[in-house]
Amino acid sequence: MILRRSIKRRIAFGHPWVYDNEIDTSDAPEDGSIVDVFTHSGQFLGRGYYNSGSTIRVRLLTRRNCKFDVDFFSRKIERSASLKSSLLKTSDAMRIVFGEADGLPGLIVDRFSGWLVVQFNTLGIARLKDVIVEALISVLKPKGIFEKSEGISLTKEGLEAREDWIYGSGPELLPFSLDGITFFADTKGQKTGFFLDQRENAERLSHYATGRDILDVFSYTGNFSFHCIKKGARRATLVDTSERALSVARETAEANRFTASCEFVRANAFDYLRAAGLSRSDLVIIDPPAMAKTPSSKRSALRGYKELNLRAMKILENQALLASSSCTQIVSEEDWSRTVNDAFHDSKKVGVIVFRGGQPLDHPEVSSIFETKYLKFCLFRIFQLADY
Repeated sequence: MILRRSIKRRIAFGHPWVYDNEIDTSDAPEDGSIVDVFTHSGQFLGRGYYNSGSTIRVRLLTRRNCKFDVDFFSRKIERSASLKSSLLKTSDAMRIVFGEADGLPGLIVDRFSGWLVVQFNTLGIARLKDVIVEALISVLKPKGIFEKSEGISLTKEGLEAREDWIYGSGPELLPFSLDGITFFADTKGQKTGFFLDQRENAERLSHYATGRDILDVFSYTGNFSFHCIKKGARRATLVDTSERALSVARETAEANRFTASCEFVRANAFDYLRAAGLSRSDLVIIDPPAMAKTPSSKRSALRGYKELNLRAMKILENQALLASSSCTQIVSEEDWSRTVNDAFHDSKKVGVIVFRGGQPLDHPEVSSIFETKYLKFCLFRIFQLADY
């Protein structure tokens, strides 16, 4: 496959995606097959997999002329795990492979204690499943590997969703430890069952929670709330639309003897924040799922972020805390920050930043792949404008 003469510098300097409009000539390979990519002058750029059904026609796996065998994937997995191993000082869970950021586009691998949960999100990486699984077994020696490939992206790739054990076995709820708290990764839940990307933000936030009443909307299974309770929060109200998520949160509370400090509410976050009688909360946490997948829905996502933050600000008194987050990749940190600031303006309040957070070591940002940066987090101390 030969690229056009005006090849973009991002490909030559580390970005693994080749778009359809960047290809000059091609032999019309089979979807999911391995292809070599060359510059217009014939210089080898890399090797990856092809899909004619995607605007990203090729995703590069290597810049070397090598085979995609067990040894290849073992080296990649071992390197990634080694670079992130410091996280195991406070947990037995971490993201081993984060797609493009770890040089393996389309592949997600999370470790929860002795088990792995994996996602094969593209046709090309799914075609390599057997050798990848063999490499995971060789390097990580898990008790079991659960495949949880799902989402609308699979349809675009010509794949079917799959949720099943593909090696060994394990419980439906995978127990693991994080910062001295027992959590459960739900194999029937969202994504890989637990959002490890908020691990550091939850731990840092917990240091400001002592003696506070927590309102945790979009709580999922309680990562933020339980970190806060462990550090001395008086009470936490966990709000989520999923009864399944709340049931796992209840089990987590019981496992850690936090139940007496918790209230679990099944409700829509927007509606709940609009309700009266919430002023007793003096730390509100807003951590919604991704609110937009395509550029066309970005404006709607920003409206949603403004509305959520505005409603939270209205119920918070002077010197209360607001923890706000966004995991929507197509919403930049600048746009998100501006939107939150607009909410402060409309609420006639001021937010003083206590700390900013982002992605942990196991969800790395790569300088040449701006798409790997997605998580925004900020803790604000709230003041009435007239009193500041």
